[in-house]
Amino acid sequence: MLKGFLIAAVGFLIYAIIAAGILTFYTANPENMTWREREIFNRKYIGRLELGTERDEVLRLLGPPDISEAITTARGELLILFYRTHHVRSDGMTTRDETTPLIFESDRLVAWGDPAYLEYTGQN
Repeated sequence: MLKGFLIAAVGFLIYAIIAAGILTFYTANPENMTWREREIFNRKYIGRLELGTERDEVLRLLGPPDISEAITTARGELLILFYRTHHVRSDGMTTRDETTPLIFESDRLVAWGDPAYLEYTGQN
C-alpha cells in the first residue's frame, strides 16, 4: 500500500514539474499556428493590450501583422497593423474585413478596432 502511494506521489511530482516548466518557459509562436488558432490567439491578446503599449512589444507578442498601413492624417503619421481575428469567407487569403486594426502614433498604441480606425483615418 505504501509502495503504491509512493509511486503515485513521485509520478504526480514529476508531472507537476514538467507542467510548471511548460507553463513558465513555453511561448506560443503565432507564425506556426493554423489560421483558426491564430484568430483565437490574436483575439485573446488584443483584448489584453493597454493603450500606450509600444509597437515592438505588440510585435513581440502577436508576431508580424497580416496587413499593415502607414498614413499621414491631420493627427500626424499613423502606423496601422491589422491582425486576423475573425473568419468571413474561405478564400485562402486574409482580407481587411477579417482583421482588427491596431493604431500606433509615435510607436505607441493609441487605439484599436474598426470604429477607431474610421475615426483616426477620417473615414467616418
